[in-house]
Amino acid sequence: MITIMLNTLITQLQTLPSGKERTLPAGAFLFHQGDEVESLFMMLTGEIHLIRHQPDGSSITQQRAHSGTVLAEASLFSRYYHCHAVAEKNTRVYALPKQAVFSRLQTDSDFAQCWMAYLSREVQQARFRSELLSLKTVKARLDAWLYWQGKTLPPKGEWKALAEQLGISPEALYREMARRL
Repeated sequence: MITIMLNTLITQLQTLPSGKERTLPAGAFLFHQGDEVESLFMMLTGEIHLIRHQPDGSSITQQRAHSGTVLAEASLFSRYYHCHAVAEKNTRVYALPKQAVFSRLQTDSDFAQCWMAYLSREVQQARFRSELLSLKTVKARLDAWLYWQGKTLPPKGEWKALAEQLGISPEALYREMARRL
């Protein structure tokens, strides 16, 4: 059901007027913290990280967006971006004028329902990630992640990305995986 609603939302977003595709090389900024929000972005390919810089010089990654997701969806209701959007690899996005999205939300209840379902799923994911990161051991984090994902491990080539999701070092994950295999 979630996949169907997401696919429907993506399809509906792609039919909005005035949308245009943009390509970014790895390392390029899509927008900067403090820029005025003019567009909503849908990820087509690649990966973009939303990075918020803190007053002490540290930074926080707020989103790791991949194809088929909406980037910085909360910014639709902000005047300015609260973070930088940096392409981690070569990336294509579909830029939708903010006003076109608002108009569609106000006039199309099916679109609004798909949008709400998408946002609800994002809230569920954020709550899960918050709880996951509160777990003390690598074993507990991996067990929770496996339960949430349907007990399927990603292919070995994706274990480093999994370690990042779990908030642990790749080496700690590899040690835990060795205990299990």
